Amino acid sequence: MAQDTAYTLHINLLQEGEEIKQMSQSFEDSLQMLSYTEAIVDSLQREGYFYPEPEINLKKGGGIQLSIEIGAQTRWFSIGRGNLEPWLLRKLNSPFHLTEGRAFSFKGWQKLMHDLLDLGQNNGYPFMAVKLDSIQQSEKGISAVIAMDKGPYISFDTVKITGNSKTKPIYLAKKLGITPGEPFSQKKVEDATKALKNIPYISIVGSPELSFQNEQATVYLPVNDRKINSLDGIIGLLPNEIEANKWLVTGQFDLQLYNVAGRGRDYVLNWQRLSQYSQNLNVEAKEPFVLGTNLDLSGSFNLLKEDTTFLNRAFTLNIGYQLSPTAYISFFGKRQAGDLLAVKAYENASKLPEIADFRYNSYGATFAIHRVDDIIMPKQGWQSTTTFGIGNKQLLENTGIPPELYQGIEKTSLQYFIQTNTAYYHRWRQNLGVKLGFNAGDMDNSNLLLNDLFRLGGLQSIRGFNENYFYTNRYLYINVEPRFYFGTYSYFLLFTDLGKVENKVENVSQEWPISFGGGLNLETSGGIFKFVYAMGQAGSQPLGFNYSRIHFGFTGRF
Repeated sequence: MAQDTAYTLHINLLQEGEEIKQMSQSFEDSLQMLSYTEAIVDSLQREGYFYPEPEINLKKGGGIQLSIEIGAQTRWFSIGRGNLEPWLLRKLNSPFHLTEGRAFSFKGWQKLMHDLLDLGQNNGYPFMAVKLDSIQQSEKGISAVIAMDKGPYISFDTVKITGNSKTKPIYLAKKLGITPGEPFSQKKVEDATKALKNIPYISIVGSPELSFQNEQATVYLPVNDRKINSLDGIIGLLPNEIEANKWLVTGQFDLQLYNVAGRGRDYVLNWQRLSQYSQNLNVEAKEPFVLGTNLDLSGSFNLLKEDTTFLNRAFTLNIGYQLSPTAYISFFGKRQAGDLLAVKAYENASKLPEIADFRYNSYGATFAIHRVDDIIMPKQGWQSTTTFGIGNKQLLENTGIPPELYQGIEKTSLQYFIQTNTAYYHRWRQNLGVKLGFNAGDMDNSNLLLNDLFRLGGLQSIRGFNENYFYTNRYLYINVEPRFYFGTYSYFLLFTDLGKVENKVENVSQEWPISFGGGLNLETSGGIFKFVYAMGQAGSQPLGFNYSRIHFGFTGRF
């Protein structure tokens, strides 16, 4: 049978005979009570009450009364800078937490010492030692002087790779902010693990290690290369049903090369042509640390030919900078051009068509943050990307359209757009997890055109619909995707996508697409195979098996 509470301690804190606090505590034995009493006295001394006077008395009814006269709180009289150097004093947020007349606090003294040591180990002095010297106590309070031993100055030497990665050490050094010759920083070494998880080319297989020799620090990084380069494509030759005695070339080609020559260079080429008149081309290239700076330079070109209706081109130039191991910002300039192809259809039009010729120059920024366990296939954490752009759009007069249709229309106007994509990953157990996605975008202009709207639908956005099914100037959709893992990158999935899209060009004020289904993500020796069966419903597509979609793809890795 459990023993009942044996002791009840009633505690009174007194200052100059006046009660300032009262409390009580129960204990099962006298040892617990004694330990608690000693902890109270120790706590008072840490706050500057150096000479508490405890007194224990028995109360009627078996209780125990503990009265403690805490006395006057000791205060700091002075604290000298000692041999602290000016650069340390400048970098301290508050040069002295313990100033004349302020109450003594052991926690405050610890914070001052910690701040000084932290500055030392992040500015080339990892072996710095700091203490209080010449401590004196008088009626006025405590006075002391800070004594510092900096130890040797340590600088970063080189980064060495201990895994099988062929990445150049100088690239990793710049990416991690560990530049040879710069002062040693313990924080940069600790942040290296976080930063390595956000580099898709490599996987970390251990913890970074350090060695100090000849007043230099060498950082050893246990990283292996990941197979993320991909080459995939299919070419088809079909009889051309529109032009007799000719062949139609259709197909898709994807080439993604990352970390070329081990220097972080990326190249992407995507081409797709599934019908006679429609095709899509996307080309991207990235060069990190241009001209020895910490800036990345990237460019992209996109071409979209939609049947015989319009042709869009876009060229983007980005300058990016790594703010922290998990945050990245880039600034861009973008030139977009759209041209109407089906001009003859509007020769006798009575109003300006929804598709028209335009030129749009925009400038903006993209901010991305990744706090996930794996940048390629995350299972835990969250990531988000937000892009904002603004610029002038010029509406061009097409000579094939009656000129009077352009009368009264503002030819040059301001247009902006914003997009955000956020995903949260959670894993409850070894096999069960979930992905939650939130995506939104908005675009506004007095002369919005169908051929410069956002495009949604397909495997990467709202499943259950054809690729680029929705034209929209404002959208919001969420993805809920429970997962059952049966391998590192293999899992079964169920999903529901729910969204809201608006298209004021075609006067579609609100449309609520919803889709659901399931699928499989399968890791193979040659890459990742993904299969999704989805059913979707929207205003222009009813729910039914004959409208269901099968999304599948295979990404080869080398």
